[in-house]
Amino acid sequence: MRVLFIGDIVGKVGRTCVKNLLNKIKTNFKITYVIANGENAAGGFGINERVASELFDHGIDLITSGNHIWDKKEAVTYLTKEDRVIRPLNYPPGVPGHGSFILGSPGKPGLGVINLSGRVFMYPLDDPFRMAMSEVEKIKEQTDAIIIDFHAEATSEKIAFGYYMDGKVSAVIGTHTHVQTADEQILENGTAYITDVGMTGPSNSVIGVETKVILERFLTQMPKKFSTAKGDGVLSAVVVDIDNKTGKAVAIQRIQLTYP
Repeated sequence: MRVLFIGDIVGKVGRTCVKNLLNKIKTNFKITYVIANGENAAGGFGINERVASELFDHGIDLITSGNHIWDKKEAVTYLTKEDRVIRPLNYPPGVPGHGSFILGSPGKPGLGVINLSGRVFMYPLDDPFRMAMSEVEKIKEQTDAIIIDFHAEATSEKIAFGYYMDGKVSAVIGTHTHVQTADEQILENGTAYITDVGMTGPSNSVIGVETKVILERFLTQMPKKFSTAKGDGVLSAVVVDIDNKTGKAVAIQRIQLTYP
């Protein structure tokens, strides 16, 4: 199977990129499933039912998230009824929603997807390393093809997690920092890895936010309300080829496309 993973969708510009570029990508690469991190898809902060439905209509099969999943209060209710939007698995028990999902449809192989949050410079959630292993064992009862969205700040934690999961899952895809890294690779035991898949959103910005606002904050150290930037966009993603029999990755390729 061939999986497209789209990096953090930011605001209307990011959604416009998906709307106008996704079908072409799916056709050109013969994509089996599309996964996207959508935690900033609604106005640049959080996600809600309207925006998620829009992304599903554009051809996304599953939406992952991260630390901004609760920025829109509607998400608390929405995640209890929409299993295709997942939040980090390592939130404490009792938190709404789910941390994993298994994609599957007639004629297509099954694909497990797990969402986890790192802990370095992030909220102190439960241990993502140990929780990942437990969830992988459950999913492998149905499919050996598993992709993890590891939503984390520290490069070292992401790389360590990639090596920890090498050979146990098909791919570890880093999200959160919004800057695509150039270290895509197949690790020794068959797991595809990239430290960060990048951002799908306004290209003339500081990780999606208006440049002027960020510069004022750095120069004055005064609090400023973040505003999602407008203008031209960029879609950042990776394509991962997975062997249907073994669940091992055989290729990973970076993509960056501009719109318009």
